[in-house]
Amino acid sequence: MASPQAEAQKAIIIQFREQVLGSGTVPTLEEQRAGAMAMGQSGTVPDGVTITEAYAGGVRAYWNDPEGCAQDRVLLYVHGGGYVLMSPKSHERLVAHLAKATGCRALSIDYRLAPEHPHPAAVEDALSAYRWLLGLGYEPSKIAISGDSAGGGFTLATLVAIRQAGLPQPAAAVPLSPWTDLEGTGESMTSKADVDLMVGREVLQGMAAAFLGPNGNARDPLAAPLYADYKGLAPIYIQVGGDETLLDDSTRVAEKAKAAGVEVKIDIFPEMQHVFQGSVGNMPEATDAVARVGAWLRPKLGL
Repeated sequence: MASPQAEAQKAIIIQFREQVLGSGTVPTLEEQRAGAMAMGQSGTVPDGVTITEAYAGGVRAYWNDPEGCAQDRVLLYVHGGGYVLMSPKSHERLVAHLAKATGCRALSIDYRLAPEHPHPAAVEDALSAYRWLLGLGYEPSKIAISGDSAGGGFTLATLVAIRQAGLPQPAAAVPLSPWTDLEGTGESMTSKADVDLMVGREVLQGMAAAFLGPNGNARDPLAAPLYADYKGLAPIYIQVGGDETLLDDSTRVAEKAKAAGVEVKIDIFPEMQHVFQGSVGNMPEATDAVARVGAWLRPKLGL
């Protein structure tokens, strides 16, 4: 049974939807981005994390350094938002908590967004940031990659891009509620439509069109990693909510990766909404999920 805090967060989501959809007008992209930024800060601000700006291979980014953390390990984070919304600022609290739970610094990148910069701009930026970390002297075995929603799919796509570039794989990857199928063919897109308060088919179709551009391929593995070859990729830990329309985006990827011989762990959290981890510190399920990420990542990074 979902916690009272989780139920309260659902009420906030419903109220936000009514405010946006009840106006009868379709919000502009700028209005959508402003609203998404406001919704992204549902977690607490963790103590003892210093945030500084950097440029990772030409990509603006932000270091998150918990007090006393390992400086020779790093979690590279790519935020969610359907490739068109949000930024490291909207995910600042979540990333800081993940860094503390893991015990190392995190680098959250401000990759280029669609529709201004359609695919493959985002994955190019992530690959540039990964190359930059390697150039700084970080060993691949001491780098992990994580992201949520579109950033979760983007995390998997980055593993594929790293392999295609002939670079060594990182130690591990942690996709949270990953969006991996741009066509929405999973059964959960229908079966969970009545309980998912955040993600629906129509919204995803619009974001996919903006992300791919007029000539994009919805089954390009670097855009829709459901169609990727997983052979030789880094170990993967997936978290997803049980009430998500994107549930099958996670379960199908997990099955495919396991069949390719990849070490895969998947946790499905009953009754949880899309990227519920963002409420870390304010919702026990989210706090538990972030702690699980840290517990899984630490031995992968040698911590």
